[in-house]
Amino acid sequence: MALVICRRLPGGFSGVPLRPAVIKAHADKKMPGQAWENYVLTASKISTDIRLAVTLKLLKPLGCQVLCSPFTYSATPGVAYWSVGGSSTRPEGWDPAKEAENLCSTSLSQRILTTSSALLGLEFSKTTASKDSAVQRDAPNTVRGAENVEVFDSFEDPRAFLQLRPEYQLHSFNRSETGQPLALSEGELILHQITVYHNTLQPQAIAQYFCKLSSLPPEQQPLLLSSTSFTLLCQRGVESIQLFDTPDLINILKAFIRLGIPPSHPMLGVYEAKFCHQVWEMSLDQLLLVADLWRNLGRKVPRFLKIFFSYLNFHWKELSLPQLIHLIYIIGENRQGPQDLMQKLESLILKYIELINLEEIGTICLGFFKSSSNLSELVMRKIGDLACADMQHLSSYALVSILKMFRFTHVDHIHFMKQFGQVAPQRIPSMGVQGVMHLTLACSALRILDEGVMNAVAASLPPRVAYCRSKDVAKILWSFGTLNYKPPNTEDFYSSLINEIHRKMPEFKHYPEHLLTCLLGLAFSEYFPTELINFALSPGFVRLAQETDRFDLTKELCTLDGTVGIECPDYRGNRLSPHLQQEGSELLWNLARNDMNSKPEFLEALFLLETMLGGPQYIRHHMILPHTRSSDLEVQLDGDMKPLPFNSEATLTQDVGKLKLKHVGVSLTDSLISQLLRGKSRGRTQGEVGSETGQQPMELEKAAATHLGGSLCHTTDRLGAVETPGPAHRQAPRVKLAIQFTNKNQYCYGSRHLLGLHSMKRRQLLRLGYHVVELAHWEWTPLLKRTRSEKLAFLHDRVFTSVL
Repeated sequence: MALVICRRLPGGFSGVPLRPAVIKAHADKKMPGQAWENYVLTASKISTDIRLAVTLKLLKPLGCQVLCSPFTYSATPGVAYWSVGGSSTRPEGWDPAKEAENLCSTSLSQRILTTSSALLGLEFSKTTASKDSAVQRDAPNTVRGAENVEVFDSFEDPRAFLQLRPEYQLHSFNRSETGQPLALSEGELILHQITVYHNTLQPQAIAQYFCKLSSLPPEQQPLLLSSTSFTLLCQRGVESIQLFDTPDLINILKAFIRLGIPPSHPMLGVYEAKFCHQVWEMSLDQLLLVADLWRNLGRKVPRFLKIFFSYLNFHWKELSLPQLIHLIYIIGENRQGPQDLMQKLESLILKYIELINLEEIGTICLGFFKSSSNLSELVMRKIGDLACADMQHLSSYALVSILKMFRFTHVDHIHFMKQFGQVAPQRIPSMGVQGVMHLTLACSALRILDEGVMNAVAASLPPRVAYCRSKDVAKILWSFGTLNYKPPNTEDFYSSLINEIHRKMPEFKHYPEHLLTCLLGLAFSEYFPTELINFALSPGFVRLAQETDRFDLTKELCTLDGTVGIECPDYRGNRLSPHLQQEGSELLWNLARNDMNSKPEFLEALFLLETMLGGPQYIRHHMILPHTRSSDLEVQLDGDMKPLPFNSEATLTQDVGKLKLKHVGVSLTDSLISQLLRGKSRGRTQGEVGSETGQQPMELEKAAATHLGGSLCHTTDRLGAVETPGPAHRQAPRVKLAIQFTNKNQYCYGSRHLLGLHSMKRRQLLRLGYHVVELAHWEWTPLLKRTRSEKLAFLHDRVFTSVL
């Protein structure tokens, strides 16, 4: 209740002690016979007549007090209607003087506020109400400029599917549907009745009051939330929580949404607990509606959802198509969903797949993506087929959602991506930069380089780069760098994004991972803004990056630092400490070694190279450039193109025992090498080839290995013994080979265009004087089915012939 303090001023303007005061239009003018509650005070007269000055403050009662409606402060500027007590109709026997004395006493006010604030946290301040109302989402009817493609409503846009079927109205809340507006006078009456009868209010009356008050005009709601009467109603609702039935609870939640109750308000926890106890007594429609109401309130309710999902494990087969789509939306928005339940929902998607429209397909993909739940390749291909059938009529929002799920599952639906490549360039100029970022990121994650799409992105971005968030700048630079593609407007494109990084440095300081992503994407494309690099490698930023609990950024820091050390010889700025460099190198080496040692095709190539060269001391599996995150096989040749035993880590006994070489003294003739290189063994049996040299097939291979390695690498007369020169006698290598065992994931999809990280690695190896030898997957994989002799011949050609 708002209190008006009337201070006596010269001229006789005063209130009546201990009774509701009447504010008079003129101090010397009496109006006998007129009811005190119907006086009208003209605001213009108050402002112009010094004798009618009135000080209005929400303070403790001082002397004369006036009961008035909180809505008065925002009434029409010309006339303020004052209604003491709130209504002209009162219960029989009501004594205004006694009621005013009771309601306006200081002790009562303090008691109410203390109880509600300390125990229940139900007191609303004007500041809190206005702040939370500003946080509330815009109503659906908010006019948004069609020309402003950057406008994005993160709450309403994902809910567009709810307009597609009438069945959705059974279990969703529509903000645009409002009841009959409540008149101010009726609102005042309700508040008065709450104040007088709050101790005897029944549950149904409490729910009804909440619903009616939620129909007040929006401009009146902040004042309502700050009133003591509304606090009493909230307190009474919490006290009666066990007496409400499910429909009343649902209606109260709806009222809370319309009133803009802040999601962190303590009383909402009481209502969540009540709904948790009600789950098993509610229908699917009611459960979905309640979950949707919590989403509208903006409050996370993990306890309720956990019980709800347990319920669904027993009733998932009863879900209709609209219920299924709505449930997936709710799961996505709450970022959680049990994997066993998600698998059951996937089977329902297959059941309804032919009945789902395109926008609902987008909702399914977005829900699974946000909850980090996987969809099988079968489902994704069916989704891709549906989208391809009518992609022209697929909304951009749904298209982006589907692409997110393809990126998450890494399913290569080629027909979908081709259709996408035809549709996207025309849509990109009319899409917001967030949508453009997701399109670009999907292309890079799927390794699909569509120059039409990338050129459209590069052309549309510079004029509106100011709309980019730090995340958008980072992901776009990363995508172009990863795909190793430079658009026609390269200079304009990169300069605009680099300038935007400088402008958004305060934001990047809150998200250090985004700045490192930017700089790595630029490094892939051979752009090195030294000022930004110096900041990113500064001790303060490194400490900030290590303290973040969202990501482990050690690998990113090491990759950037190592790249700068090689490609920026004139750079004199900050670098990582030796300790952090060593820590990052060990981390990256362990990851790369475990990855390569799990690939049988790589292990076979390594063993055959050891066999061909003479032992593991002539080859080393390690990371020549640790910061590039992939390993190499290093071989060193002397001036005569003979392998050097440089790998001191290999032990002689292990080498001899592994190779089991037999000292047969067979010469490696030009004829034998010619047969191995030309593959004459294809036309004849291995026995025939062996008969020409007087050896069996296995002996032939061992002889070739012995003389390719042993005769060229200091073999002795002792059986199987290989002499390794000491460090003092070791020759300086003339040629250093970096043998790279590549796979398809290092190239753009369906092409031989290297991705950015691997292209950068080769660039840096060349700078360090290495000769890169590639064992390409399209050459080595087919050889896995061929004879060992053919594999040895291929490796010999790659190692020696490619150097010449």
